[in-house]
Amino acid sequence: MSEIPPFATIQETFSLLNDWEDKYAYLIDLGRKLPAYPDGLLDPAHEVPGCLAKVWMDYTWQDGTLKMRLTSNADIVKGLLAVLMALYDGQTPEAITEQDSKARFADLGLAEKMTQNRRDGFVAVANRIRLLAHARLEPSQASV
Repeated sequence: MSEIPPFATIQETFSLLNDWEDKYAYLIDLGRKLPAYPDGLLDPAHEVPGCLAKVWMDYTWQDGTLKMRLTSNADIVKGLLAVLMALYDGQTPEAITEQDSKARFADLGLAEKMTQNRRDGFVAVANRIRLLAHARLEPSQASV
């Protein structure tokens, strides 16, 4: 399985693709690059609420950075999760809280092309990641 490219590469590729069918195909291809997600973690404890499609997230903090695995039962949503991984995986809590995922989503031109349910799902996962980062920054919740 290949690695998810940096967000700047994703953004550049989207800018080069003129046809939305090609952009959707690229998004689906990005979703195929998600790291393997263990079947044993496809449970309610790892499910991200607020998404119409099923989305699961597993994470840990290693050396001060977020390491996560994401998956979904929907191909386009997997591509959106890959975009979020490009933005947040391997980042510090400070960098995560400074990142504006809604603006990055808009930069790709996805905001106006995705259904409301997919946008809501993208925002729900991004908000979950930001909450994890904020909790990590709070000394009283350092175990999050």
